[in-house]
Amino acid sequence: MPESPNRGEAPLAYTKRLARDKARAIQPQFPECFVLGADTIVVSDEHLLEKPQNAEDAVRMLRLLSDRTHQVLTGVCLIEPGGKVEDVRYETTNVTFSPMSDAEIRSYVATGEPMDKAGAYGIQGVASRWASKIEGCYFNIVGLPIPLVYRVLREHGAI
Repeated sequence: MPESPNRGEAPLAYTKRLARDKARAIQPQFPECFVLGADTIVVSDEHLLEKPQNAEDAVRMLRLLSDRTHQVLTGVCLIEPGGKVEDVRYETTNVTFSPMSDAEIRSYVATGEPMDKAGAYGIQGVASRWASKIEGCYFNIVGLPIPLVYRVLREHGAI
């Protein structure tokens, strides 16, 4: 499934649409089950930072995050059995990174850790050393806002 924003689509609308699209893509295979879709993106100023295309793209992204605050947005979509009810929600977490030198950024990219992660970093890994402040749900930064998912599942009688 291609993942790219529609023309003029705001980051929050984009991540919610991707979560819904992912849930809808799976739901027909499990029509009598609850299906959850989710997607996480990173936004720094007006820059949408998804998974890096290559090492230089990861370096570019990390330079944008160095010594500033960015947002981690996750869209979550729960589809009830039968597919008639869809509940799409989101979580936003603000993350502030301390300054990173170019050598630190390149050394981190060389570990390979950033390559499959939105924003080119994994908060639960080496990049944690630069996360000087977190406002909101930590699990959202990891990739799935567990407290939000739990609330949605509980409200729909899935648990």
